[in-house]
Order: sequence, then structure tokens, then C-alpha cells
Amino acid sequence: MFRNVAELVKAAELDKIKIAEVMIRQEIEVSGLSREEIIAKMDQNLTVMERAVERGLNGVKSRTGLTGGDAVLLQNYIQSGKSLSGTLLLDAVSKAVATNEVNAAMGTICATPTAGSAGVVPGTLFAVKEKLNPTRYEMIEFLFTTAAFGFVVANNACISGAAGGCQAEVGTAASMAAAAIVEMAGGTPQQSAEAFAITLKNMLGLVCDPVAGLVEVPCVKRNAMGASNALTAADMALAGITSRIPCDEVIAAMYAIGQTMPSALRETAEGGLAATPTGRRLEAEIFGEPKDKLVDYLLN
Repeated sequence: MFRNVAELVKAAELDKIKIAEVMIRQEIEVSGLSREEIIAKMDQNLTVMERAVERGLNGVKSRTGLTGGDAVLLQNYIQSGKSLSGTLLLDAVSKAVATNEVNAAMGTICATPTAGSAGVVPGTLFAVKEKLNPTRYEMIEFLFTTAAFGFVVANNACISGAAGGCQAEVGTAASMAAAAIVEMAGGTPQQSAEAFAITLKNMLGLVCDPVAGLVEVPCVKRNAMGASNALTAADMALAGITSRIPCDEVIAAMYAIGQTMPSALRETAEGGLAATPTGRRLEAEIFGEPKDKLVDYLLN
């Protein structure tokens, strides 16, 4: 039904429907499942996200000790009344961090679009929920809207850090979230596309450099920044600000950048933060030598 964002927006505008509805109709056509079955599957994903956020906000620690507890610190800071960024933004950040801390602690999360970037979409969704008071179905629609934009990126560029750096993971996740926030807030399909473009173009070039090869440092905090980026871009788009570079061209640029990115900066833990003295020290403390003990660690 659609291959790129331009076609996605056009389909929504022609039928005067939400982007979420375009994605639902495409899923019905492609999967052969009924509308009820498709909605039920997405409802299950929403439940997984909700439980991950709740678990993270109660405090978790990863086996390595590299991550955990920051979501709780942020919530405590919000309650102190001393925050500078505002309650909604920091709530989104804390819930994004909570989800990724659960992922690092080997908990159950919903990849959106990947496990390493799984915090941004639920983080922003459950934060804006407090302001916009959506119904359960509108929250499900939020996820279908993110899916529609993620579908375009996955089929025209890449969504994995190994293929395109963290711009392809957290960058895509943040952009998906921004588009969905706009739609939930009553924006137009074109404004959702503008929010997506504004978000992604400001995350271009973001490398994937996990310390010790684990999805913890800097991944958890990058989800925090992705949530912040998404909310800012959504507000910009809702204010009427547009991206001078069209959404599909931004996606193409992201893919091209990823293709030219050195392998050391694409999830190999050979460059960037992973190659710093502290990064190497943490790697040695966790795995010893050689680094291939990662497999034994994860299996045991």
C-alpha cells in the first residue's frame, strides 16, 4: 500500500484517516489476519511495554552492574520539584531509561524497532499519556503509527546498529516516536512526517559503540536523549515548523551515512566509547581476556 513516507502521508490524506489506520489496513492485507487479530497482537505488545516500564521504575540492575537504577533517580528528581527540563520531558526520559534498564537486566521488552532502542517509543508514549489521556485504543494506534514509519525505514534503509550505527537504531526509534506523538496530539499526517524528519536529521551520524559489546553503555542513555529529541521535534512540527529536507530524503541520507561509517563504529565495540581507556577497563573487568568470553557470559 505504501513504500515510502510520501506515499504513506498521501494514503492517509486521500482517505482522511490516521497514519495508524493506513498501517492497520496494510497489515490486514499482507498478513491475512482479521482486524481484531491484528489489534489484539498490538495490544499484547503494549502490555509488554507497560510492564517493562513499571518494572524499570521499581529499580533494576544489570548483571554487569554497568546500568540500573537511573530511572528511579530521575523519578525522584522530578518529585523534588527542582527539574529544569519540565515534568513531561523528564518523565519520558525516565520511562525510556526504565525500559532499557530492564532490557540490560535480561528482562522482557518489545523491540521498537530493536532491543537496543526499545525505550524511546514506550518512554514517550507513557509520558504523553499523562497529558493527553488517550484511550487504550488510541495508545494502540500510537504503536501502529510508529510501525508505519519504522516499516519505511526498514525497507528503504536500515534499523540495526551493525548496519548503520546508532542513528539507525535510536535515531529511527526517536523519529518513529515523534511522528506518533504528533498524531496522538491531533496533528496532521504531514506534520507527523515533518516531526520524523526533524528528529532523524538531528541524529544523523550517531555511532554504535557499545562498551564491552553489551547493550548498556551508552545505549541506555542514548534512549533517554532519543526521547528528548522526539518530544522536541513533535512540538516543533505541531507549531508549524517544517523540515527543509523531505522525510524520505532524510531516510536516504541516514542510509548513505551508515554505509560509509567505519565498521569500528557499527556495533563491533572496536571504536568510539568502547575503545576509550575506561571502556577497555570495564570490558576487561567483565569478561577478562579474550573478549570472546561474551558468549559464555550470556549463556551462563
